Amino acid sequence: MSTSPNAVMKVYQKLAAIPGGKALFAMGICRKAPYFGTVKPRLNELRTNYCEAVIKKRKAVENHIGTVHVIAICNGLEFAMGVVAEASIPNHLRWIPKGMDVKYTAKADSDIRVIAEVEDGAWENGPDLPVRVRALRDDDTVVVEGTIHLWVTPKPEKK
Repeated sequence: MSTSPNAVMKVYQKLAAIPGGKALFAMGICRKAPYFGTVKPRLNELRTNYCEAVIKKRKAVENHIGTVHVIAICNGLEFAMGVVAEASIPNHLRWIPKGMDVKYTAKADSDIRVIAEVEDGAWENGPDLPVRVRALRDDDTVVVEGTIHLWVTPKPEKK
């Protein structure tokens, strides 16, 4: 397996080096997968096998008790998972989500930091790949934690 960055990571690295580049990268992801745009994720950090973004607590993502709705948080977690998958997967593989298992552990009463992580070397262990996800309040309390399961297979050969 090559350890050089894939095409998505190369684009991120170029954009992250310029002012507003991380925001531009996140907007591009939301343009490709428009539902992510409903939570307006801001990308904090992306490196191989790790992605961190933030969902701002605002009226559009709140529930009836004024906390960030758990489905909005799950959307943010899936954004982080998708970004880390696209930026980390080796060039000869492809992925698709199979499911999500999450636990709600505390009220989400602040901006929410969403994190997705893949174990080093896990991409070659497929076809089942667990991506650890968690969401944290401003005080670092975990409000949602779980796993997003991916199906990872070789890309078909081009004819």
